[in-house]
Amino acid sequence: MTQNSLLNSICVYCGSSDNGPAVHRDLARELGRHMVANGIQLVYGGGRVGVMGAIADAVLDGDGTVTGVIPDFLMRREHGHHEVTNLEVVASMHERKARMAELSDAFIVLPGGLGTLEELFEIMTWRQLGLHDKPIIVINPDGHWDRLRELVDDLVAAGYARPENARLAHFVSNPAAALAAIEAQLTGETHIETGRL
Repeated sequence: MTQNSLLNSICVYCGSSDNGPAVHRDLARELGRHMVANGIQLVYGGGRVGVMGAIADAVLDGDGTVTGVIPDFLMRREHGHHEVTNLEVVASMHERKARMAELSDAFIVLPGGLGTLEELFEIMTWRQLGLHDKPIIVINPDGHWDRLRELVDDLVAAGYARPENARLAHFVSNPAAALAAIEAQLTGETHIETGRL
């Protein structure tokens, strides 16, 4: 991937628990290293544990820039990461998500739980409604998100979503492919209508 002036920062949605598979934290570290190598800043939910903490620490270890955005009531619950470059403490979850979106040029989803799903569906809905046109990439290396893809396809089949809604997010298998997919969308080499990667 070459440095793209349109891509300065990526918002990463991911789990804040250490209870998930260790390979998911390894995946986060790999993505963090790729981001640093390409001069891309991390925007994330501000926690220091789980997949969240893994990617933040990887970017920091590479002397990259990390901006965390966390509501004040979650500072203790999610162990706010005080060592990040910028830690913004906001009043609510709604403010957190809006601020993360505002600061980012694209979105990557790593493994996580209900909160990660909620963030993904909201940012997909915002794109569906024309509130942004930023790339949304889901990294799915081990089938963690397979049923999510099936669910979206089922919504289309049932008539609750249009076929193009199934292409609002692209699924890839690794961090390098995620950054390549973002660059392709930002430079116009591929478009959301072309389908999943």
